[in-house]
Amino acid sequence: MSLRRILVCGGAGYIGSHMTKYLAARSIEPVVLDNLSTGHRRMVRWGELIEADLLDADALDRAFASRPPFDAVMHFCARSLVGESVQAPYDYYLNNVSGTLNLLQAMQRHGVDRIVFSSTAAVFGPPQAERIDEDHPKAPINPYGASKLMVERMLADAAHAYGLRSVSLRYFNAAGASPDGDIGEAHDPETHLLPNVLRAALGTGLGLKIFGNDWPTPDGTCVRDYVHVDDLAQAHLLALDYMTHHPGAHAFNLGNGDGHSVMQAIRSVEALTGRSVPFEFAPRRSGDPAVLVASSERASKELGWQPVYRDLESIIETAWRWHKREAAPASSSAPPGSATS
Repeated sequence: MSLRRILVCGGAGYIGSHMTKYLAARSIEPVVLDNLSTGHRRMVRWGELIEADLLDADALDRAFASRPPFDAVMHFCARSLVGESVQAPYDYYLNNVSGTLNLLQAMQRHGVDRIVFSSTAAVFGPPQAERIDEDHPKAPINPYGASKLMVERMLADAAHAYGLRSVSLRYFNAAGASPDGDIGEAHDPETHLLPNVLRAALGTGLGLKIFGNDWPTPDGTCVRDYVHVDDLAQAHLLALDYMTHHPGAHAFNLGNGDGHSVMQAIRSVEALTGRSVPFEFAPRRSGDPAVLVASSERASKELGWQPVYRDLESIIETAWRWHKREAAPASSSAPPGSATS
């Protein structure tokens, strides 16, 4: 299938903005739909921005009525803070599940039958194997993971009932930034490890806390699997090609298959930047698994996915370039350890 125009829901966010750049570089027109609640207008540099919310069915109809029509949808919109989802589950089910249902119904009304869905490793719950593959039991332990699993179920039902073609991509830990340094990870609040470690190295972040140093891992800190954001973008485009020849609903896990501990990540940042990273240990967080590492063999075999950024150091290097650029205007006035926006 020749792809000309794709609706990128959540294209003003971290992964979505990298996706729009990736598409534009391949002569595919991205159109961004985002309510800018967590995304950033300045990240929309490739393609038109339609400022709209998935909960507004009329706004979705107006977006899909634009011409030329969309060949497919990529869906990155979600509320995604695990702790917040526990405190406000209704908000998560409304946004992540009801919002996606609105999107799917709008697609059906306007004859768009292909979607790539941004899912998560949180659908699995506590790991029961050293490497988590697609057949691992799905037992999410928080409303965020449950909401994503509900969407995967909706996609499977829609494939059976309506012939909708879909691929769900379950990310483990998205990381890094565009190697050009023009876009990167900018969450508020920032809950991901690597950007917080880099901010600590720059002296622009709040105090870095490591949650637990008594886990059953080699150095006592949690182990995670990091995958570069541009490698995720590659997988999304491959997924659209895959569904051309494979009707139905499919799901793939995306990670590098290698785990790195929190302390390894900190030491890697220190080695790359030549700066010390101040941190303190804090008690474990409830629900955190000791080790969370993907098996991406199915994505490699069936999608032809081959990550470019195979090692943690190369991922950190791209993120460092972005964070240095972001911190540069404030670096002369912000004292070490202060918080900057």
